Amino acid sequence: MTVNQILAKKGKEIYSVIPTITVYEALVSMSEKNIGAILVVEDNVLKGIFSERDYARKIVLKDKSSKETLVQEIMASDVITVKPSDNLEYCMELMYTKKIRHLPVLENETIVGLISIGDVVKSTIDLQKETIEYLDSYISGGKS
Repeated sequence: MTVNQILAKKGKEIYSVIPTITVYEALVSMSEKNIGAILVVEDNVLKGIFSERDYARKIVLKDKSSKETLVQEIMASDVITVKPSDNLEYCMELMYTKKIRHLPVLENETIVGLISIGDVVKSTIDLQKETIEYLDSYISGGKS
């Protein structure tokens, strides 16, 4: 399964904020959309990613103000990305080795989507279900 196939099922909706808004404003946007991370984009260029984890570790634990701190001050700017043609196993390996939960999807430097660890796990489970159904059908001689 490829990233493009995951996006086809999930949808390619992209949520983003600009780097110069406050962390509080970004959190409000994330809450409204019920998401745990948001892309940071300026002039259609991916500048970073901001997550609930960034908020917890870089604002709450450091006793900073989310209403005074800008997203660009705490976002992850070394963003690891994938291509639509990358496969599920590659994404799992990246997420595991880099200890990340979100992968922006770029095609020719254009953002075309975002996949999360949840998307990867769901796709893996769906593939396993399909395999089990196929094997069950095969074993029972096509009589299920």
